[in-house]
Amino acid sequence: MNAKVCSIVALVCGVIGVVFAWWGYIAYFAFVCAVVGIVFGAMGMKKAKEENAPKGLAVAGLICGIVGTVLGFIGVLCVSCALCIGATAVNNSADLSSSLNQLSSLLS
Repeated sequence: MNAKVCSIVALVCGVIGVVFAWWGYIAYFAFVCAVVGIVFGAMGMKKAKEENAPKGLAVAGLICGIVGTVLGFIGVLCVSCALCIGATAVNNSADLSSSLNQLSSLLS
């Protein structure tokens, strides 16, 4: 792969990571894409230096990958917290229903 291909892959993966970081379960995919963007951005910069080619796309891909990784990590944490809160709410509602049934049987 030459520098241009690595740089374009880095930019596309980094942008996917930034854009889809907040879309529920897609945040996991966005996080992985952003990490791939960082890897290809670094490879693109190295190959551009070897080939004396411009590094602009590689730098942009690397920056988007870093931003996407941070946002994706925050998105993954938000989704995980929402799932935990939902599971706790379901568990507590079952306990509340049981308690209300016991109270109603005592009052009858």
